[in-house]
Amino acid sequence: MSYLYLTILFPLIGFVLLAAGRNKLPENVAAIIGVGAVGLSALFALIAGMGFVENGSVAQVQHLWTWFNVGGFAPGMSLHLDGLSLLMTGMITGVGFLIHIFASWYMRSDEDFARFFSYFNLFVASMLLLVLGDNLALLFLGWEGVGLCSYLLIGYYYQNPENGFAAIKAFTVTRIGDVFLLIALFLIFQQFGTLHIGTIVANAPQVLAGDHSLAIWTSLMLFLGAAGKSAQIPLQTWLADAMAGPTPVSALIHAATMVTAGVYLCCRMFSVFEMTPEVMMFISITGAVTLIVAGFAALVQTDIKRILAYSTMSQLGYMFMAVGAEAYQAGLFHMLSHAFFKALLFLSSGAVILAYHHEQNIFKMGGLFKHNKFLFACFAIGGGALAAIPFLTIGFFSKDAILGAVWAQGQSVAVYNSLYWVGVAGAFLTSIYTFRLIWVVFFGKENTPYHEIKGATYWAPLGILAVLSTGLAYFLKAPVEAALTKANIPAFVIPEALEAGVHGAEYTAVGIALAGLVVGIVLFVFAYNAVKGFARTSLGAGLANICRNALGFDALYNIVFVKPYLLIAKILGRDPIDGLWLVLPAIVKGGHSFTSSRQTGSLREYASSMSLGVVVLLMILIVIQVVGK
Repeated sequence: MSYLYLTILFPLIGFVLLAAGRNKLPENVAAIIGVGAVGLSALFALIAGMGFVENGSVAQVQHLWTWFNVGGFAPGMSLHLDGLSLLMTGMITGVGFLIHIFASWYMRSDEDFARFFSYFNLFVASMLLLVLGDNLALLFLGWEGVGLCSYLLIGYYYQNPENGFAAIKAFTVTRIGDVFLLIALFLIFQQFGTLHIGTIVANAPQVLAGDHSLAIWTSLMLFLGAAGKSAQIPLQTWLADAMAGPTPVSALIHAATMVTAGVYLCCRMFSVFEMTPEVMMFISITGAVTLIVAGFAALVQTDIKRILAYSTMSQLGYMFMAVGAEAYQAGLFHMLSHAFFKALLFLSSGAVILAYHHEQNIFKMGGLFKHNKFLFACFAIGGGALAAIPFLTIGFFSKDAILGAVWAQGQSVAVYNSLYWVGVAGAFLTSIYTFRLIWVVFFGKENTPYHEIKGATYWAPLGILAVLSTGLAYFLKAPVEAALTKANIPAFVIPEALEAGVHGAEYTAVGIALAGLVVGIVLFVFAYNAVKGFARTSLGAGLANICRNALGFDALYNIVFVKPYLLIAKILGRDPIDGLWLVLPAIVKGGHSFTSSRQTGSLREYASSMSLGVVVLLMILIVIQVVGK
């Protein structure tokens, strides 16, 4: 436990050294610092975890210093280690370390190599601060750090204006969610008098029982904050555009860090949410809508990274469905398995992109199977886990547990039964677009010459992640659930009377997912000409356009929010308030110009002016007399 702070300190030191050295550091030195910092972080996370287990998995707090003290509000720089934070720390440092190793190969010869790794290290440090902080103020500091790093990394290739716009979009949309989270923190402090997470979780049933409407607002603000980071509707539009960053960035954001923050927050604050069943149901509904929208969007994308981005959004939808159904442990285990296979898929896609000379359009690739069977194996394992191929992949054990829990909840609350079928439909779509991606890239017509790729820093991370994405990783489930139980994260208990039904629901989900695989084979292997023919019809083109644009949320927000904002900005750009006040000096200046122009030196004009003045005065006096009578 005494080494826990080093998990954050080493990436911070790496950030400082790399940021200070920048282009002065040789590439190999920058790689050693960047990768080594996260490697040491992972090592000390492992040491802290081993000590935690040896001490009986009892939650421990390491107080470093008091952050500030204002009016009795004194949040500490204190790190909290329990089963949940240990799970998150292991995932962040372990998967993050593998992504850093791959990035040292992928980013070779980049002119800003050290700058990239400085941002990468700061990203890991911020995420660790988020999950290890024992109070919501410290969590929020890490939360904002993650948002800053995402902006820097998404816009890493800032010379291209589109990348800058994507970074600004991600920063803006997630900031909206952060405002909701900040409101939630104000509400929590108002009710609890503290932001200490342990105190809030323990006392939520008593404190929030008094005012249900206030409890609803608190829970809703917390969830909307989580939705911003985890790209749930209506704050999901930034995630696909975040693919503007280098591929290792996409892997780190989607697998081990940023998008998991929202799921972590909801599970950490579970007792607050459980006081408001309405919000819990809303969370599950939001997750279900997000997963189905993302599934349809992924069906027609042509950019390999955007397909994987929408699949991330979809899988996060499953996690939030689990949170809303009170199946926290199932959602967290799926988060862990998703970290493995999504990191594998993104890093594999990065290798594919380099193999095809930085081409990202899957229809400009093709024929990769005959050139690189290792990459095919990685993609097949990762894709199989994404589609939850039964028993062979880790995705099967995690996703089906969620669907089983949602079905069980549906036996007492009808809406969850409908959500179960939405989840099954999402699994069907996942199988189709996953097969489409793999088939087109590896067995389609070769349209771009293949470039040989090699290096241990390329294949070693992929190999490790491939093993962790298979069914062999099922052995992690029991210790993860035991650790979460000791962290007081409730386990979803299936009534004995429903056990057979839950197994039936899981088998149904598996069968429909496999049916989606069969449909994908039929559509893209045997009937591909018919598919292309339908896509050329007005109906097919229209549906494809709607799905390609993720049901038009960007266009809607552009009309409702962006254009009115730009109009207001244009109006206020001229500063109308200052313009109004400038009328007074304009009148004075105009009067001065007029009277000055009358100083002509002509006696005749002066006499005429005086006569006119007398006449005007007499008329005024006459009017006054008439009105007075």
